[in-house]
Amino acid sequence: MTVTTLDPTSALVVIDLQKGIVGLPVRPHHPTDVVARTVRLAEAFRAASRPVVLVRVTLRADGSDATPGRTEHPSRMGTPPPGWDEIVPELAGDPADIVVTKRNWGAFHGTDLDLQLRRRGITQIVLTGVATSAGVESTARAAHEHGYHVTTVVDAMADRDEETHRHAVERIFPRLGETGTTDEVLALL
Repeated sequence: MTVTTLDPTSALVVIDLQKGIVGLPVRPHHPTDVVARTVRLAEAFRAASRPVVLVRVTLRADGSDATPGRTEHPSRMGTPPPGWDEIVPELAGDPADIVVTKRNWGAFHGTDLDLQLRRRGITQIVLTGVATSAGVESTARAAHEHGYHVTTVVDAMADRDEETHRHAVERIFPRLGETGTTDEVLALL
């Protein structure tokens, strides 16, 4: 199914398009294409006076604020380079944008994202970003649980693993909301 409507009170929520993540190898869309499509969407949302939320992930160098718990695949990130958590320049800098900093996969838990959206009367979020099966999917699930209408822009997201991207796009996202392409979302704006 493709996206059928955008609420007049929709916001664009961009997940982890930051310097240290955009350079990673992702599929099926090249990171520069994901950024370019998201820039088009951000410009259109701003022109329509709809909020743009730029979500970035960061951690303290000592890892003291990392999500606790045992995992079978612990992070091997090590100490990130300076500036890795800065929003890519193509998206950064608009004073009207909302910037949310998270310390885990999803953008809702431990942040003020829900408060920022509700204060503005937002009823729908339109999601882009990297990685499809981590930050984007976690945020989509939480948004659905918080009662937002969810639209995922499937050509403005990518993942390190093409199969997990496909699984999220074909199996998970349709259960949480609607999916569409950049052009389909722009046409509805």
